[in-house]
Amino acid sequence: MDTGPHFEVKKLELAEQGQRNIELAEMEMGALMKIRERFAREQPLKGVRVGMALHLTKETAVLVRTLRAGGADVAITGCNPLSAQDDVCAALAKEGVKVWGYKGETKEDYYRYLNQVIAFRPQITIDDGCDLVTEIHTKHPDLLRDLWGGCEETTTGVVRLKAMEQEQALRYPIVAVNDNRTKHLMDNFYGTGQSTLDGIMRASNILFAGKTVVVAGYGSCGKGVALRARGMGSQVIVTEVDPFRALQAVMDGHRVMPMTEAARIGDIFITVTGNKGILRKEHFQAMKSGAILANSGHFDVEIDLKALATAGKKRQVRPSLDEYDLQGKKLFVAGEGRLVNLAAAEGHPSLVMSMSFCGQALAVEYLVTHRASLQPSVISLPSSIDDAISRLQLEAMGLNIDGLTAEQDAYAHAWKEGT
Repeated sequence: MDTGPHFEVKKLELAEQGQRNIELAEMEMGALMKIRERFAREQPLKGVRVGMALHLTKETAVLVRTLRAGGADVAITGCNPLSAQDDVCAALAKEGVKVWGYKGETKEDYYRYLNQVIAFRPQITIDDGCDLVTEIHTKHPDLLRDLWGGCEETTTGVVRLKAMEQEQALRYPIVAVNDNRTKHLMDNFYGTGQSTLDGIMRASNILFAGKTVVVAGYGSCGKGVALRARGMGSQVIVTEVDPFRALQAVMDGHRVMPMTEAARIGDIFITVTGNKGILRKEHFQAMKSGAILANSGHFDVEIDLKALATAGKKRQVRPSLDEYDLQGKKLFVAGEGRLVNLAAAEGHPSLVMSMSFCGQALAVEYLVTHRASLQPSVISLPSSIDDAISRLQLEAMGLNIDGLTAEQDAYAHAWKEGT
């Protein structure tokens, strides 16, 4: 491990490769690069301390560079022990960014690094999963008076934040960036759909065509996973607890049934619920030998790995693929039950992360600009900002759209004109 006063990474010598990967990401992240150009001119974040807990990927590095271009002082660590890209961490450290992280972190290092970011005394937090926010609220309440606001990247984190708000435990305003249309309808749907299958294929080299894929959860992520699996030639079964989402899955052409039934016929199981204990002991007992289990929800709690380890003998058969021998029946877990798209692959494609990170960059600017009037709560960005992100992305793709004529605009805001 290479360490310095403001970094701890696997190997600094990986920095050159990390730099190349970041450059490749920037080529696909035109919308965010437009924001970087404006930030560099206007310096809206000058002197602001931003503490981040995000997946340490090449795309995140582009966001870090954008915030720094706007004048921010940034400290960052990872939000998942298996998602960091060591070459990117090295590149950030070489650029002078305060960064702590490596792929395969121990639990102790994970929380030690979170506390390095906390010791930076950020004024704005950017979180993915709410671990940074929870750590501040529970163990560093003295920091709360200096915090202007925060941003949350993922559905799981927003759920936790809303629970905090409900219990009146949330002490500073946090923007639910995940709720931007340009995030959950793009990143969650297109990004998770593609990158989840990418992770499973890299871990197992399995053919999806002809397989029965069980998707647990039919939110934006589940919809994307199911669509991509069917596109690869799989038969898709969806399990759900929400009646409307189950109905949507049926209308989209998927089979719907309880997991107790699906467990007997599935070849590949993918959990994307954001909850815990989705695949349990009784499901493992019913599964066919050779079934592959993967998770694309945020934490490693959707597959009951403790029950699986108790029931069978574990061995690693490939990088990112573990075999559990249950008295002759073999089940396989990809990516240690953590986010398979990051544990076994590289996460979402850069283009889709550009839109998500436009939301993060503009949310930080919004918090700095409006900090005097915001109350401790979970808030959404104005739709005008979401629209601006969409326009930036269209521009980056070289696309133009129509606009309303004066007559159409008047009609859209009138009520007296009828049949």
